[in-house]
Amino acid sequence: MVALFLALRLYSVLGKRTGHEQPSPRSAEDRAMPVILPRVADTGQQAARVADRNIEPRAEQGLRAVIAGEPGFDVTQFLGGAQAAYRMTLEAFWQNDEAALADLVERDVLSAFAEAIAQRREAGETLDNRLIRIESARIVDAQVQGRDARITVRFDADIAAVTRDAEGQVIAGSLSDAVETHDVWTFARTLKSGDPNWKLVDTDEA
Repeated sequence: MVALFLALRLYSVLGKRTGHEQPSPRSAEDRAMPVILPRVADTGQQAARVADRNIEPRAEQGLRAVIAGEPGFDVTQFLGGAQAAYRMTLEAFWQNDEAALADLVERDVLSAFAEAIAQRREAGETLDNRLIRIESARIVDAQVQGRDARITVRFDADIAAVTRDAEGQVIAGSLSDAVETHDVWTFARTLKSGDPNWKLVDTDEA
């Protein structure tokens, strides 16, 4: 199932910030590809997982609704795919890779990312960020309205961030000191649709 993660496409709406200007990543060696947040069948096991330690109590009812609407949904697989999507989206943004972002984010988010990238280019600045590790990924909320499902995940990660000027000189940050970051991303999908991709529809700081 891990291989499926490299097939997901995120549609996301950037929240109150354009994303980790001064905390993180590691340049992605490969072009970001659609990442599928997988689904595995077994409704009984999924219901049991709603009490898993990676799920906040307030998300339990919503997850049960997701499972009811699409019995093949798998919480563990979803979280694995969400982490892959988190890394790929950040790295594409840090590298100013708008083509990759177009495969990963929804139109509104792409516009916000593109604006931030344009501002960096105008200032002659580049980001040399690295996502050191994702300490945890936890589902903090889940909702279903009709067939539209939304799942919110909190990511706790360590990011080393450096901003360089046009000459390549460091003007902010340090690659030797990782910064703790706490992000909340919301993914959305129409249940039982032909498109298996969950889309990132909002990002914010925890």
